[in-house]
Amino acid sequence: MSLKDQLRVMVVDDMSTSRGILTQCLDELGIKNYLVENNGQSAFQKLSKTPVHLVLSDYNMPGMDGLGLLKAVRENQATQRVGFILVTGKPTPEVIEVGKKLGLNNIIRKPFTVATMKQAIEQVVGRL
Repeated sequence: MSLKDQLRVMVVDDMSTSRGILTQCLDELGIKNYLVENNGQSAFQKLSKTPVHLVLSDYNMPGMDGLGLLKAVRENQATQRVGFILVTGKPTPEVIEVGKKLGLNNIIRKPFTVATMKQAIEQVVGRL
């Protein structure tokens, strides 16, 4: 059994179109075991019960944003080693700096190509 068969990924985005593009990237990589959430709070609640290897999260979401989710993930003993890719339309220096301090694996600017996202996912998965 390959790593891709065992890999579990969570996609978190409040926009259905973006969630669809992210899951398309996973499908094209042969990653079929993924969970989808539309906000940071429900994603963290699910992460507390269902372990994953990688989170693909939008930054700008109502309630808990992507950095809030990353912070919660890193502070939780059960999830602190999870890979994390943040997707944002406006990666400000502050977001980049805070993300790095929290152990963000990658930040991808919207709009992104499927090839760019697939490459970022493969890089993080290769480190697991």
